[in-house]
Amino acid sequence: MAVIIKPDPWSRDLEKVVRDALKSIRFGTVTLVVQDGRVIQVDKGEKIRLNRTGHIDGSGI
Repeated sequence: MAVIIKPDPWSRDLEKVVRDALKSIRFGTVTLVVQDGRVIQVDKGEKIRLNRTGHIDGSGI
């Protein structure tokens, strides 16, 4: 999932997007893409692993 942000300086809107991404992910990454000193994109990648009994388990990632 990628969220495109207008190239503005750090703002409350950008801070909210980053906080929401961090709150909604249990295991994975949140990456800020910076161009010309400004955040232009926020990427979120979540890892979900199935254990042997078919249950979702994010531990050990």
